[in-house]
Amino acid sequence: MSRSFDLPEAEWATVGAVGEPGQRTFYLQARQDSQLLTLKLEKQQVAAIAQFLAEILADLPTPDPSRQASPELAEPVLAEWPVGSIQLAYDSSADRIVILAQEVSAADDEDDADEDDDLAAVLASEGPGDPDRGAARIGITRDSAAQIVRVGAELVGAGRPTCPLCGRPMNPEGHSCPRTNGHKPN
Repeated sequence: MSRSFDLPEAEWATVGAVGEPGQRTFYLQARQDSQLLTLKLEKQQVAAIAQFLAEILADLPTPDPSRQASPELAEPVLAEWPVGSIQLAYDSSADRIVILAQEVSAADDEDDADEDDDLAAVLASEGPGDPDRGAARIGITRDSAAQIVRVGAELVGAGRPTCPLCGRPMNPEGHSCPRTNGHKPN
């Protein structure tokens, strides 16, 4: 059983990557007081978080870019656990965007019933998550959310190009696309 975390008033949050394109490991970090939380993400999760945060921010007052802290990952970059499912919501009473992340499990590869959990019930609970796996509830400012949108888009854009047929990353030395059924595209 992994640890769970509750950072309702994180002062700082960012996403980042370590390594070269094709070999990168992606992370979400948040800090509240002296607690630094690092979670491991997949590239697609970074893209999805950035996209959904941008959609949430579109309906809110514009964040102040001068109040954004450093977008660099804080050392040490040691992930508590890899993230499986993610939920985002806006808490208007606290003016915070809430990120709910749950540790990956074997059920994430199958039909995961936790996706249908009532977000309000999770937010109202004493602590985040399912006792069988780690969970994190992170309340971030609009400024931190805007930074995650910007940095997340840069990270995803800096990766390997994707195949126009299958959407998978292409390696510089070549790509065997399953959509071509062993044939070269015209």
